[in-house]
Amino acid sequence: YGLTVLDYYGLTESYPLVANYPFMEVREGSMGRPMPGWDVQILDEDERPVAQGDRGEICLRARSNPHYPLGYWNAPEDSEEVFGGEWFHTKDAASMDEDGYVWYEGRADDVIISSGYRIGPFEVESACLEHPSVAEAAVVASPDEARGYVVKAFIVLAEGHEPSDELGSEIGRFVREHHSAYAYPRRVEFVDELPKTLTGKIRRIELRQREASS
Repeated sequence: YGLTVLDYYGLTESYPLVANYPFMEVREGSMGRPMPGWDVQILDEDERPVAQGDRGEICLRARSNPHYPLGYWNAPEDSEEVFGGEWFHTKDAASMDEDGYVWYEGRADDVIISSGYRIGPFEVESACLEHPSVAEAAVVASPDEARGYVVKAFIVLAEGHEPSDELGSEIGRFVREHHSAYAYPRRVEFVDELPKTLTGKIRRIELRQREASS
């Protein structure tokens, strides 16, 4: 329709943190740049800034803006745990480029560690969706004796395609060749639908629990 979509990112606890403004260059796929007045950084597990372009957790320096919440209503212990430290942890993963644009990579607690590699499910899902037979994809960690965990993709096929072992292998090869030599689904399971929230977000936690108990 000739319109420019201005993505932004925020939480109930933190208000918008990152946004595309009408006067700035919009980079497709990016959530934009940190909002003025917020000290937003991409940190590792020890609350240290990650290298430029590396995956980390989106964190907000506590009380860096007068809008920073005082806490949860009538929940002092939860308030202290969430808001009492130097950084507010969003539990969302992203990377930041050389110009300060933030690129979402999924939930921080969804990360898959396989043979020492840290793999974000969002990027693998996006690569799966580029295959013409894939309508929807969800990626989780699947226990593996040799690697600890491997990447497993739950796939909803597009109309006109039938599930088969050959197609599962083809999707895995496709992602490996077009995306990454290590961040690709070694296991594929075809499903009729994916578990989702009322707002349409994929509930990876259900798939992780299913894998852990299988």
